[in-house]
Amino acid sequence: MSRNPVRAALTALAALLPVLALGLALTATTPPAAAAATPVRVMPLGDSITGSPGCWRALLWNRLQSTGHTDVDFVGTLGPQGCGVPYDGDNEGHGGYLATNVANQNLLPGWLAATRPDVVLMHFGTNDVWSNIAPATILAAYSKLVDQMRAANPATTVLVAKIIPMNPASCPECGQRTVALNSLIDGWAAGKTTAASPIVVVDQWTGFSTAADTYDGVHPNAAGDQKMSDRWYPALVAALGRATPGPTTSPTVSPTPSPTLSPSPTTSPSPTASPTSAPGGCTATWRLAGQWPGGFQGEVTVRNDGAAPIAGWTVRFPLAGGQRISQAWSADVTQSGTTVTARNASWNGAPPPAAQTTFGFLAEGTAPSPALTCAPS
Repeated sequence: MSRNPVRAALTALAALLPVLALGLALTATTPPAAAAATPVRVMPLGDSITGSPGCWRALLWNRLQSTGHTDVDFVGTLGPQGCGVPYDGDNEGHGGYLATNVANQNLLPGWLAATRPDVVLMHFGTNDVWSNIAPATILAAYSKLVDQMRAANPATTVLVAKIIPMNPASCPECGQRTVALNSLIDGWAAGKTTAASPIVVVDQWTGFSTAADTYDGVHPNAAGDQKMSDRWYPALVAALGRATPGPTTSPTVSPTPSPTLSPSPTTSPSPTASPTSAPGGCTATWRLAGQWPGGFQGEVTVRNDGAAPIAGWTVRFPLAGGQRISQAWSADVTQSGTTVTARNASWNGAPPPAAQTTFGFLAEGTAPSPALTCAPS
């Protein structure tokens, strides 16, 4: 029996209309997938205890991830400097910097503009204490830094540390100076905090042992890193609950695994000299980290610019103006006449490609501008 093709098409269309209607209804009533949450941007701010390598940051980051606090972005203009585990290593931990110099030189506003933090973890003042800066002067620098944070983001939450204790062999007075600074931080914070931008004191000093928790009386070892992470964690989790993430104009660096590198202790920043290198990819860069009448502090960054790991490094440079090295760290440094030779320590001699480490020293005399050579071994 023949069928009318037009009638057959109309019949089929009629059968489809309920299905099409259902699809339209589902489209109209099903909500779109929720947008990804804007991460809270957290800036670790300080000196070498925070930045080089500052492995408490790696422990803290991974603990946040494992406990469900995944919408967190550590931010800073510096990248990861070690620790050998994947983590978000962005930070503002500038080895050798003083809080007073960062405030006086207005360095922080540029870092803030580049990273737009919602929360700042500030462990700052160790080098100021080492340099015998008065506690009142350090706290005035804290106040200026907080004002600059609030100018960039009026809702910034500031977690400020009572800094870890110090007992370096070359500064027997540093222990009591640290106590003097920490004793004033609670009162300073109470007078500076606001409802919109709270300041929370995190006690990193109590229960921290320079003998058990540092490797040099100043910088935390693995046990010290764990203690610092444990102290930051509850305060940061509470701050994450308060923070309202603001807009960001550019992405920050994603978590990056990196090798363990070395911290350096004291004083203030200054421009760097041009690097020199030898075959094999070893590059050495000089920086004058601080100076005072009759002396100075130097810092040398050693970088592997080759395509393969190196097994060690040796840096040489002249001190032709009668300068004499009195102390060094993170390298075996010797001086013969006017020639200084620095060989890697046991733990920082094999940086992989593109990684770097630093060593530093104190010297008597006028700061030079030496030409460095670096040779892999």
